[in-house]
Amino acid sequence: MTSMSTTAPAQHSAGGWFSKTERWLDERGKGAWIAAMVLGFIFFWPVGLALLAYMIWSKRMFSKSCTTRRMGGAMTTMRSTGNSAFDAYKADTLRRLEEEQHNFEAFLERLREAKDKSEFDQFMDERAKAAKSED
Repeated sequence: MTSMSTTAPAQHSAGGWFSKTERWLDERGKGAWIAAMVLGFIFFWPVGLALLAYMIWSKRMFSKSCTTRRMGGAMTTMRSTGNSAFDAYKADTLRRLEEEQHNFEAFLERLREAKDKSEFDQFMDERAKAAKSED
């Protein structure tokens, strides 16, 4: 019973250590990940190789920024600045932009449907001509 209680917290703390390190590197950006990888290669090459593999597997290597930073940036848009006039202006502008985006997407959908319909009509006309020429 004693060994079970001592091993469970050790496993949890190892996962916690890794999560904390990952979060710390994410907060500092891609440069911190690259620096950690280079240092891993310098001190013990399998560590650097493992970091490189992890960065590629988790898509940290080829993304514009780390996941934590993207999520943090989205939350600052909705946060109040304390200036009620600016907050009202920002909310109105965001609402208007979302409406314009919705209208533009609806326009593109109508455009795609019209193109699909014209291509289908052209196909049916060609098919009808082919059927008449066979007769």
